[in-house]
Amino acid sequence: MTSFDERYEKVLALTGVLARNQDRMVDAAVSDLHFTVKDTTQEVKVTRNRLKMYEEAQFLRDRVPLGGPGSRVCLLLSYNGSAWLNTAITSIYMVGNKVTVKFSSKGRSIMGLTRELYEPVFGCDISFFPGHGKDFIQAALNAPDVSAVVVFGFDENIMPYEQAFRRAGKKLVFEGPGQDPFIVFPDADLELAMEDLMANKFMYSGQTCTAPKRIFIHESIYDEFLARFVERVKRLVVGDPTDPRTDVAAVISDLAVERLRQQLADALQRGARLLAGGSIQGNLVAPTVVKGCTDDMLGMQEEVFGPVAFTTSFATREEVVGRAKDHKYGLRAAVFGGVEACKATHQLVGEPYCHPVPNYTFGRFGTVDCNQSRRETWRGALVTKPIGGYGYSGWIWETVDGRFQIKQGPKLLSMETSQ
Repeated sequence: MTSFDERYEKVLALTGVLARNQDRMVDAAVSDLHFTVKDTTQEVKVTRNRLKMYEEAQFLRDRVPLGGPGSRVCLLLSYNGSAWLNTAITSIYMVGNKVTVKFSSKGRSIMGLTRELYEPVFGCDISFFPGHGKDFIQAALNAPDVSAVVVFGFDENIMPYEQAFRRAGKKLVFEGPGQDPFIVFPDADLELAMEDLMANKFMYSGQTCTAPKRIFIHESIYDEFLARFVERVKRLVVGDPTDPRTDVAAVISDLAVERLRQQLADALQRGARLLAGGSIQGNLVAPTVVKGCTDDMLGMQEEVFGPVAFTTSFATREEVVGRAKDHKYGLRAAVFGGVEACKATHQLVGEPYCHPVPNYTFGRFGTVDCNQSRRETWRGALVTKPIGGYGYSGWIWETVDGRFQIKQGPKLLSMETSQ
């Protein structure tokens, strides 16, 4: 088995490969996913910097593969990413695992390019599976050299596999959806909150699990904040993803578009108001702001995977904390303000690292940012910073000493696929 330093040298070589092939990676993401040139170019740069951070991950130096030398981990990726997926792949590789990767069927060009770029660097240590996701999981469950399966996806698609993983005695690490609360108190730095909301709500046209989804604004500043928000939203450039000026392009998933239609129709039928956007032409969803949402609306209950902002007001910390906690997803939250915001942060955040739980735990969040941008707090994600959440946003199934257990909370794929 290669050493930590040898593996790190190969990852550094990958950063050079990514730099030389940046335009090809951007073109593949635009072609497959309709992600904008602006977003994807930035993603490649962030990924290259993040891969260099394995130098800081000295705690991985003495780790060995979970299944022993020569064992393999199977990684099933979601469609909503291109360059950042390199951090997921290499995080498993950096502890000595062989890795077999299955890309989403929506990312065929991205997978083909990734395979082309990886083979000269990693050889057979990292391989790619061209078939269907169900076949991939079944093959992983049956293969004696596979110690663990890592899945980025939708909770309802993975839940039915619990008994199969119990029988196989294999580990599953699941990273799933978020319906993340974004909370602004009246004494918040409104410009900081607005910049974070704009940057993360509309990045990748709203197709990220960590985008703000349930937007809670204190009633005393609700109208003022929304007026500023709508003004900023109306300045977004919508259209051709190949145009470097474009901020928002088409949503790639037909299912996500249909859900957005239903969520908007439900909100308006129940009395919410449209302040901006609202039009859907094919898969091109206009950046949209909805006012006066209630927690029983589909846009507050289901994951919103697109450039639609469902907003609501609140009166007290107790109210907003209770409403934020009352959800099946618990990935990430963002809170802005003074003393009350700090208290809310402590009430929402879970443990620093994943831990055994008696059952799926709701009302906690894996990451809670207080008066910080996502760009700051997500530094080193998947490399040195554990990510993941509670409820149905993510979990681990594993059998330890013959006993099945569930773990929840932030995690590093490197740590969870090694020992």
